[in-house]
Amino acid sequence: MKKNSYKIFCLLLTLTAFPQLQKNKQEFTTNGKKITVYTTADNSKLRITPTDNLVFSASKQPLETETAVFVEPKKTFQTFIGIGGAITDASAEVFAKLSKEKQAEFLKAYYDTQNGIGYSLLRTTIHSSDFSSGSYTYIKEGDKDLKTFNINHDRQYRIPMIKGAMKAANNNIVLYVAPWSPPAFMKSNKDMLKGGTLLPEYNQAWANYYVKFIKAYEKEGMPIWGTSVQNEPMAAQTWESCIYSAEAERDFIKNFLGPTMKKAGLGDKKIIAWDHNRDLMNQRANVIYSDPEASKYVWGMGFHWYETWTGGAPMFDNVKQVNQDYPDKKLLFTEGCIEKFDPAKYQFWPNAERYGVSMINDFNNGTVGWTDWNVLLDQNGGPNHVGNFCFAPIHANTTTGELIYTPSYYYIGHFSKFIRPNAKRVSTAVSRSSLLSTSFLNTDGKMITVVMNQSDISVTYNLIIASEKTVVTIPARAIQTLVY
Repeated sequence: MKKNSYKIFCLLLTLTAFPQLQKNKQEFTTNGKKITVYTTADNSKLRITPTDNLVFSASKQPLETETAVFVEPKKTFQTFIGIGGAITDASAEVFAKLSKEKQAEFLKAYYDTQNGIGYSLLRTTIHSSDFSSGSYTYIKEGDKDLKTFNINHDRQYRIPMIKGAMKAANNNIVLYVAPWSPPAFMKSNKDMLKGGTLLPEYNQAWANYYVKFIKAYEKEGMPIWGTSVQNEPMAAQTWESCIYSAEAERDFIKNFLGPTMKKAGLGDKKIIAWDHNRDLMNQRANVIYSDPEASKYVWGMGFHWYETWTGGAPMFDNVKQVNQDYPDKKLLFTEGCIEKFDPAKYQFWPNAERYGVSMINDFNNGTVGWTDWNVLLDQNGGPNHVGNFCFAPIHANTTTGELIYTPSYYYIGHFSKFIRPNAKRVSTAVSRSSLLSTSFLNTDGKMITVVMNQSDISVTYNLIIASEKTVVTIPARAIQTLVY
C-alpha cells in the first residue's frame, strides 16, 4: 500500500511540475521577433554599429541563385563558457603606465557588457612568459620544498590589473592559468628558456607549485577555475618553455598533478591538457584520453592557432575530430595572436578576419570558449624579454598615452559582446563559401547569429529559420551580429 501511494505521489508531482517544465523549455520561435543588425566593415566607419532593424516574413524554398544562412534552433550543441584574453606581465606593465582615465576606458572597453565587448574569460601565467620584462619564479632557485614561495612579484602590476578586470566585469569572469616553464633547477637543461624537460625527481615539487600558486591567488580574492599542464609542450622556444611528450604529460597528470590537486582540496579545478596547436592535438587526445586514470582528471583540451607557421592552412578539422572522438571532453581555444608586430599594420583588415574565421570554425567544431593572447601591448608590440613582439587587439602608445583600437578588437567583440556564458550553440549553415556563420541561443531567449563576409563585394542573403526569413545585406569584408 505504501509503495503504491509513493508511486501515485510521484506521478502527481510529475504531472503538476510538467507544465512549468514545458514553460521553461519553450522552443525558440521567430513569432513577433525583431532583428537588430550590428556591423563592422572595412573601408567604413562601421564598428559594431547598429545598421538595421528587421522583421521576419514567410519563407519559401530558396533558389540556387539566392544566398542563405540557415539556422535550426531545434539542434543545439555545446554550452558556451566565454570569450576573453590574457592579462600577462606585459599587459599589466603597459596598463600601469596609462593615466587613470585611460585605464578606466580600457577596462570598460573590454569587460563592460553595455559599453564594451563583455569579456568573460581571463588567462594568466604561472610566473614568467616571454611577455614579461624578464624571467622569474616565485621561489628561490633550488628550493624544491617551496619554502620561499610567494607571489610578491605579481602584486606590483599583474594582480591589480586582474582585480580591475574582475570589477569591470562585475566578477562574472572565468580565470584560468598556465605555466610556461618550471624553475631552471627542475629541468634537464637547467634553463627556463629553450625547452628542456622536467626532471623526474621534481615531478612532485612541480605539482605542488601549481597548488601553491592557485591557493595564493585565491587568498588574494581571485578564484581560479582551472589550469593547463604546460603552455605549448612540443615547442623548444627561445623563451620560457618545457617539452612534454604525450606520454610524459599523461603520466604527470595521472601520477602527480591530478592526485596532488585533489589531495589539496582543488579537485574541482579544471585540468586542461595540450594547450598547443591544432596540428598534433589528435595524437595528444588519443594518448591521454585512452588512459582512464589520466583521463579522469582532465576536463578537456586547450589549443592554439599557430600551426600555420609551416605555411599551411589552419587545421580546423582536427578540432572537429577530437570533438567527435571524445564528446565527453571539452575544447577551449587558449591562445592566438597576430605575430610579427608592425605598427604600419595596426588597421590591417586581414588580421581581424583571421580572428573571425578561427572563431566561427572553432565554435562550429565544438569549442566552448575562446581566449585571445595579450589584451594590451605597447607601441612596440611588447614588452617581451626575447623580442617576440606581437599584436594585441588594443595597443597603448606609452609616449602619448593614447589607446589604439585595431579591427581585431571589433571582430572579437561581434562574438563576446553578444554571446553570453551558458548560451547553447545552434545548428547554422551557409549556402555560399563567401560567408561564414555561427549561432548561439542565450539563456534570456535571444538568438545570436554572427555572419562574416570574406568577399570583396557586398552580399544580400536570406536568414532562414523554418518557414520564416529576413533579408540582410552585409558589406564587403565585413562581419555582422544579428540579435533576435
